[in-house]
Amino acid sequence: MLAHGAVHTYEMAVPLFVVIWLDQFDTIALGVAQFDVTRATVGVIVTLGYGLFGLGALPGGIVVDRIGSRRLISACLLGMGLSYILLGLAPNMVVVALALVLWGASASVYHPAGLSLISKGVEERGTGLAYHGIAGNLGIGLGPLIAAVLLLFVQWRTVALVLGAPAIVAAVYASQANFDETAAVDAEAAADGGSAGGSKADSGVDSLGEFLTESRRLLAGSFVLVFVVVMCSGLYYRGVLTFLPELLQDLPGFAPIPVDQLLPAGVSSALGVEAGGGQELNPEDYFYSGLLLVGVLGQYAGGKLTDRVPVEYGIAGAFGVLAVLALLFVPVSNAGLVPLMALGAVLGVFLFVVQPLYQATVAEYTPSGTRGLSYGFTYLGVFGVGALGGTIAGGILAFADATALFLTLAGFAVVGSLLGVVLGRRATA
Repeated sequence: MLAHGAVHTYEMAVPLFVVIWLDQFDTIALGVAQFDVTRATVGVIVTLGYGLFGLGALPGGIVVDRIGSRRLISACLLGMGLSYILLGLAPNMVVVALALVLWGASASVYHPAGLSLISKGVEERGTGLAYHGIAGNLGIGLGPLIAAVLLLFVQWRTVALVLGAPAIVAAVYASQANFDETAAVDAEAAADGGSAGGSKADSGVDSLGEFLTESRRLLAGSFVLVFVVVMCSGLYYRGVLTFLPELLQDLPGFAPIPVDQLLPAGVSSALGVEAGGGQELNPEDYFYSGLLLVGVLGQYAGGKLTDRVPVEYGIAGAFGVLAVLALLFVPVSNAGLVPLMALGAVLGVFLFVVQPLYQATVAEYTPSGTRGLSYGFTYLGVFGVGALGGTIAGGILAFADATALFLTLAGFAVVGSLLGVVLGRRATA
């Protein structure tokens, strides 16, 4: 839970720094070549970190099957903490890029390691996934909110240093923790007479040949449909969130609010906020954070549902609701602030209801021996392929409008829902 919250805190804090980097740095010096700091070049640098976050999940899944989750999660926490310390000390954009690359490589191993640990070590898997998801959502929502508040009063480098320190402390704790990583698998094996998996690989893959064999084994069965489901989730998630603040800022009720107008004169003076100093609260950022925080309820509900309903039909229903919400978003946003806030709350819940459901589905459709590899593929789909959701959203908004964007997102959700129905029928056939 500590690691999951940290991963998403760091992930969602980066966009808050981008605006500052564009203003503070002028050039990117690479020895023989020099580039201006623009949205395009900063976008490439940020993509390096986010890209590794998704692409590293697959090799991370292979490694976790070989060395176990505890050591990998400890290394993940240490790497992420050091990356933000390096970010806080960065004198130029080259070091910023190095820090983001270190963060992406470190964070990429978390999901296969953490989810493999829960799926093999926790007997009440759905409840474990629920609490795990809640921690992630607290990072997603509170992380950028805390960073945004801190940025009102201190420099961005100080914020990065403050954010980096807890992960290093957590890494020390994780390295000393002692627990049985396979408690649930051992229980399943005892119940099944000593067999808890259907794959040749009982403890991961040892070679490229085994990796290819186990990958073919996974993708030749129903897991390939689960893989498409998680891609739909990633595309919808990135597609709806990447440009949400920008879409909101032009709506009534989202005009910037000067900070000095919100605070009593004495408090403003104590905090160093000067009248007319230009410090402003952007309501769309706090709407965005609130939507992500509401996702805590979705994570908990989704986790509990995995213990009570067939996960395939849970996926079908949750994606069905996401499709309806996408179709309603534009007309509701034009109806006023209160209806939009209500829809945003429901959207925040169902964006995250699907996550424990597909995480549990992966465990249902894969052998325990290659569970890390399975979650590696899962988060390659969610964060790797899913990262294209932001590109798709940007392209649609550049050449069409928000209505076209949300119709496209509804299409992703419909595909996910239909695949849930297909998986459910196969399971009962």
